[in-house]
Parts: sequence; structure tokens; C-alpha cells
Amino acid sequence: MKREDVPPPYTAVTRHEVFPTPTHDEAARFNFLTAFNKYLSGVIGPGNKLAYEKRVLPAFRAEHRRDPKDRFEIRHAMNKDPWHRFWSACKRNSMEMRQQNGRSMVLRQLDALDAKARQLNADRPTLQLDPSVATPRYQNAVDIHCMPGSYHGEERPGDVSAGANYDCGIFATTAGGLGALSDGGGQALVEWIKRERPGWTPKRILDVGCTIGHNIVPLALAFPDTEIIAIDTAAPVLRYGHARAQALGAKNLKFIQMNAEDLSRFPDGHFDWVQTTMFLHELSGRALPQIIREGVRVLAPGGLMLHLEQPQYSDEMPLYEQFIRDWDAFNNNEPFWSAMHAMDLKQVIEAAGLPRSSQFVTGVRAVVDPTVFPVAASGEKEDHGRAAVWNAYGAWKPQS
Repeated sequence: MKREDVPPPYTAVTRHEVFPTPTHDEAARFNFLTAFNKYLSGVIGPGNKLAYEKRVLPAFRAEHRRDPKDRFEIRHAMNKDPWHRFWSACKRNSMEMRQQNGRSMVLRQLDALDAKARQLNADRPTLQLDPSVATPRYQNAVDIHCMPGSYHGEERPGDVSAGANYDCGIFATTAGGLGALSDGGGQALVEWIKRERPGWTPKRILDVGCTIGHNIVPLALAFPDTEIIAIDTAAPVLRYGHARAQALGAKNLKFIQMNAEDLSRFPDGHFDWVQTTMFLHELSGRALPQIIREGVRVLAPGGLMLHLEQPQYSDEMPLYEQFIRDWDAFNNNEPFWSAMHAMDLKQVIEAAGLPRSSQFVTGVRAVVDPTVFPVAASGEKEDHGRAAVWNAYGAWKPQS
């Protein structure tokens, strides 16, 4: 077995002050799930394409006298195939097991986690919660990622259970592909901007849909003199994310409870950098363009807008690839995934005020320590949302 085929153990996770402490059995379950997700992606997953090419497509052609016209026809046909059904069931169960293990691990020590978070959060102006911020319908209609209560759920008022569960389980879901702190995406942003704009120090950065700050803390540490604001509608993940950032030394990072559909708190041109990371696919068709419009409004001339996501579906992307990337929409409680990736995101950004001539698309790969995380550094292809490669849809706002 090659070294890059062996996922890192759960003990490789960096345990900051508010990270839940696993028992031997809890760590063993996460070790199993880490390896299981790697196995499903790298060994079992390719069998889906063989099933499609050898069985499903020939049967479809025989019945319909044509090829499938879209990813939905492929999905309906593949859902009858035993190999794909087996793979799908394993992947769904792996997510449910991840949530069960993480939640039980968090609830067992919730008193200690809440106490530590309160200590790190107490009387700090860098955490601003607003009970008047309503949870959007598109966020609380389902348990996103099968996480009980989604991002907004509380075991008791004022707790950090949702954030702690999210933090402790993502390592297993990504098979260690985002590194010891699951912040490989944020580390990649730091490296990308240093290559793209050497010596540039933005005055203000806005991170929209921050969850617990995995991807914004690296930027805060890389730009200690920059004012950085991370917003989300979910108080539980903000409580945990702020405590986590404080524990990791990101003192210039402010967490604010706010709905990004209305950024009227900030004046036009307030930020030099506005970004989201794997967030747009969790937005409704109405909310997404409104959030981008508000982001463009608060972006300063010459500033950067950047959205890390999976590649948009296009005429150039084979229908089978669209189908397999669509899996999360129908099996992992990601109701807006399919529609969002079928959008013309460039057109949405243009309609918000950033012309095509200012836009760009680039690839971003998670930055991790290859001596500890060979899986993430091995060049493995992206696995529709769970590995270490994204597309970045961006624009530099024209000066006038």
C-alpha cells in the first residue's frame, strides 16, 4: 500500500483549547470513518462509472433509443443499479455515523466545552451576537450535512454544541484532506493571494458564511494588521468559532451574527476583500444573487471578491460528471447544491456589478503538511465537496 493511500490518524488533529477530547473508542470510530471515506472515494467510487458505462447506459439506450439528455435522467437510471445503491448507502451512512459520533462526543463534555468557550469569549468586543437575526428558512428547513439541528441547533440556550460537532467531525469526512486544523482551504487562500498580489495588505476583509472560521483564521494570522470580520446567521457556531479563533491567536478577527442579504451596517466600498468558502451552494436561488449584490456594494474599488466552490456545471462538463457531483443534493441534505452549480455564476456576478472583464476562475488546492497528510498532497482529484480542491470564482472590482 502506498503511503498516500493511508489516511492520517485522528490523533493528527490539532486540539486547540475548545476542541472536544475523544476517548479511545471515539477516536477509533473517527479513524474508521476517515479510512472508510478514503476507501469509498478511491476504491469503491470508480465502480460507479464502470456500472454506468457497462450496464446503465446500454440499458438506457436500449429502452429509449437515445443517450440521457441530462444529469437527472442519469441519476434516475443509476439509482436502480446495485453497485451505485451500495456506494450511496455507504456514503450516507458514513455521514450519519460521523454526526452520531461527533455529537455524542460533544454532549459528553458539553459542560467543559461551554465553560471554556465562555472564558475565551467573555467581554470581548470581537464577538457580537444579535438575537434579532432570524434563521433563514433555507437554512433551517433541513439538517444540512445530516447534522442534527444544522448550524443553528442548541442542546441548551447559549451552548457551542453545533460548532464543536462540526469541528471535530470534518477531519473524518474529508479523510484528513484539509490538514490538522481542517483549515487547508484558508491556508490555500493565503498562498494564492501572496502569489497573485505580492506585498498587498488589505485593510479590511469580510468573510461571509464563516461557520466556525476554518477558512478565515489563516487569513487573520497571515494579515495581523488587517481588520477582519466574519459573519454568519448561526449563534452556536459563532460562539465556538470565536473561542476557537481566540485559542489560535487570531485577535484581529471579529465574529458577528448577521444575515449577508442585508449588509447595510457597512457603507459602500468598506472592504478590500469579500469572500465565501463552500457557502454559495447552501443558499436559496433568491438569497444567492442578493448576497453577491451586497458583497459587490461593500467592496472597495480595486478590491477582491472571491468565492471558493466546486466547478459550475457547463456544456463542457460531461453529464456523468455532473451526475456524480450532484450526489450531495439528493443524498446529503444539500437541497440547493444542484441548482446552484447549474447557475451561470459569472452572469450572476456580472449582474451584481462586476463585468466579465474583471472576473477570473482559478483552481485552489488545500495547503497541508505533506509529511503528515500525504492524502491531501498526493494530487487526488476532488470528490464533490469532500476533498481538497476547489474552483475560485473571483473578480477585482474596477477602479471606476
